[in-house]
Order: sequence, then C-alpha cells, then structure tokens
Amino acid sequence: MTQTRTTRKLSVAKAKAASSKPSARSAKSVAAEDRGANGIQVLARAGSILRTLESHPKGLSLGQIAKSVDLARSTVQRIVAALMAEDFVTSTGPGQVRVGMGLLRIAASIGSNSTDIIRPHLLVLGEEVGETVDLAVLSGGSVVFVEQVPGRQRLTALSAVGARFPLHCTANGKAVLACFSPEESAELIEKSLADHADYPIANRQRLMDELNEVRRSHLAYDLEEHGTGISAIGTALIDHFGRPVAVSIPVPTQRFLENRDWLAERLLTFRRRIEGIVSR
Repeated sequence: MTQTRTTRKLSVAKAKAASSKPSARSAKSVAAEDRGANGIQVLARAGSILRTLESHPKGLSLGQIAKSVDLARSTVQRIVAALMAEDFVTSTGPGQVRVGMGLLRIAASIGSNSTDIIRPHLLVLGEEVGETVDLAVLSGGSVVFVEQVPGRQRLTALSAVGARFPLHCTANGKAVLACFSPEESAELIEKSLADHADYPIANRQRLMDELNEVRRSHLAYDLEEHGTGISAIGTALIDHFGRPVAVSIPVPTQRFLENRDWLAERLLTFRRRIEGIVSR
C-alpha cells in the first residue's frame, strides 16, 4: 500500500516536471513566431519606404527616406537593397532611389490604366478646342500614341495610334523629357537620336534650355520641327504608376499661330483638371 502511494507521487512529480519543461517542438514554434513577427515588421517598413517614394517620382536619397519614415539610415539601406534586388526600387544616382519597374509592372497588372482615366477628359478637351488631341506615353527613345480624339476642322493633323515619334523634336516628346532631371533627359535624348536618326539636333544647348522652360511652364512646343506645315503644343505629367504621359494638340501651322495663346490656356486648364486624378 505504501509502495503504491510512493509510486503515484513520483509519477505525479515526473508529470509536473515534464509539463514545466518546454518540448523541442514548442521551442521551434516560438522561434518561428519571432521570425514571423520580424518579417512582418520588415514588410511594414518596406511598405512605408515605398509609399514615401510614391509621392516623389524623381527619387529621394537614403537620408531623406530615413527622415521621412523615422528609421535609421542603415536600416533603410538594408531594406532598399532588398527592394532593389526585386526591381521594386531603382537607383537614380549615388545614394538615391525611386520606384522601380518591378513594382510598376505589378501595379499595372491590376488593370488600372491611365488611358481609361484620361480618355473622358481628352474628349472634353477635343470638344473645347475643335482640334486633334493626342495621348502618348514614353517607350524607349520615343513617345508612342495610345489614344486620339480627331479634330473637327476640315484640315486637321492626324497620326495613327501606335505611331512612334522622337522625343527631342516633338511637343509631346519634349514635354515627357521635361518630366526628368537634366541628366536623365540627356540620356533619353541620346536614345531618341538613335531611334530617329532622320531628325538630328541643330543646337543641343538650345534644346536643354528649352526643356528648363518647359519644366517651369508645363508647356512644350513643336514649331514645324517634326514636319512641315504642322505645329503642336504639349504637356506631360507623371501618372500614379510613376510613368510620364503626354497630351498634345497638333494643328496646321497657320491656324496654330493664330490660336497659340488660347490653345496654351486650354491645355493648362486641362492639365489642372486631370493632375489630381492621374497623379494621386
């Protein structure tokens, strides 16, 4: 009888000891939970960095990002390096980055399209001016026409959707170039010259000065640079995918010169109307 009671007490003690000692499986679970929590924290920080870059299409330095998201620069540097490996951010110079094409491709895959957003406003602009209105996007060293509202005039300027125009001698191309820094636009000009060798630059410095004025006024001009008898005015802005989109109004030169200031006013009004929609 006594032996039985002793055995039972020892069994209970062993059970208590066993229950107080964590199993190897429990330790692994705790470690996994810790790693998961750290992973979530890193994802949250990466999200903060990407949202900061979202509103700065020309890019920020690592120090500027660190200040904006309230993290140590070394932490930002590690996260940015991981994002760059996935092409979610890209370098724009020493220690400076912006949203990369990998992230833009993911964003584009959801089906949201700047053309769909802008199209109704293009129709309104076309109705207002009675001239052809074109929408174009950047592709390599060219602007590519993706949408067009034909003019109502008897003599109008038309280009086929899908046509590729140079960046350096067209209104929409210059407007796109002005969305970039002088260094970046210079690289794009070289690509444009390579893709459109039939359109050489007469004075490179004059073009760079013109782009500075476009950055200030948001208006670019083509005064028969791309084709005899046709002039155009254009403007461009960065859409919510970080891509430049350009809207231009090509007009027979004589009519263009007669209505240049009025067309500029209409185009700037259009720009203000869509800027908050397209760029948000």
